[in-house]
Amino acid sequence: MITGLATGSGAVALACALLLPLRDELTFVVPPLVLVLAVLLAAVAGGRRAAIGVALVATAATNVVFTPPFGSLKVEVASDAVALLVFLVVAVAVGALVASLTDRTASAERRRDEMELVNAQLQEVMGERSRLEVEASRVAALVEVDEQRRALLRSVSHDLRTPLATIRAVTSDLADASAHDPATRVELFELVGDETDRLDRLVANLLSLSRIEAGAFAPDRQAVDLGELTEERVRRLSRLFRQVRLQVSVPEEPAVVEGDHSQLRQVVTNLLENAARYAPAASTLAVSVHITGARAILTVVDEGPGVAEWERHRIFEPFRGTRGPADTGLGPGSATSGIGLAICKSIVEGHDGTIEVARTPGGGATFRVALPASLPPSRLEIAFPTRS
Repeated sequence: MITGLATGSGAVALACALLLPLRDELTFVVPPLVLVLAVLLAAVAGGRRAAIGVALVATAATNVVFTPPFGSLKVEVASDAVALLVFLVVAVAVGALVASLTDRTASAERRRDEMELVNAQLQEVMGERSRLEVEASRVAALVEVDEQRRALLRSVSHDLRTPLATIRAVTSDLADASAHDPATRVELFELVGDETDRLDRLVANLLSLSRIEAGAFAPDRQAVDLGELTEERVRRLSRLFRQVRLQVSVPEEPAVVEGDHSQLRQVVTNLLENAARYAPAASTLAVSVHITGARAILTVVDEGPGVAEWERHRIFEPFRGTRGPADTGLGPGSATSGIGLAICKSIVEGHDGTIEVARTPGGGATFRVALPASLPPSRLEIAFPTRS
């Protein structure tokens, strides 16, 4: 306010000094119009109160300097008194209006600055939130990896200890050549071979898991007869099926797929081992291969505890391959430490195929693998006959 009063009063004094030499030549209207500008300056610089104060000063200056009798506040003509009053009212009104507009403009600018500050703070908070979300995701991923590693260590330690204990016990018995008859010794040697194969499958799955995580699990494609491969795996793992009724069905014609023989053998092995693990004694375990359209289908059906609907997809996650209340992830004949089915899924999808599980009618689980089939030569001749 003080700044406005000083600015306006100075403008009034300057206007009077400039107009005084011309006082006799000017009409009565000119000085008030010029002095209104001083009121406007006071309104802009100091607000409403400053404008009113300067309006009073400008009215007094008009009376003293430009209204007869000069140098006195007296007014001899009534019209001059009315003009001075009108000037005062107009000056006060104009000053108040300009001051109000100035205040609104200043308030709007302050709000704009506050909004810009709030927006900058909001952007900073959003950036910090994004950073914290990324950090939280990273920590959650690290926690999950740590939990998986712990689960792997627990599971693998058991899976390693079980066959090793069996091998140690059998080799101790075999050390005494006279303790067993030849038939028993042959059976014990076969048991050692079975447990050695279990260790080999465990190591193979662990190596496959590390290659999958490293992104180095691309298949080396070649022609593979899925039916022949399945029959070979069933024969090789026959001791796993001693307590079940095994049914194997493969087509007479080759069910050829373009894939990595070693990886597909691992898929069949893991699925058979998984089914043997859960199949109850004296139950039926059915394995079949057939061609449907352009797909070679491998199906493994057991009569075990089955898979809950909500677990159908989680069962293919590492360390999630469990089903049924009796499953601990550590039992004999496991599909290797809860990673066997996860490896199956990675291999099958790497071959442009699909793997799924459903409930077997009457109880149990049905695993179905579908892979792109290669057209056998006989069908090629029918589809593309040679010209005579």
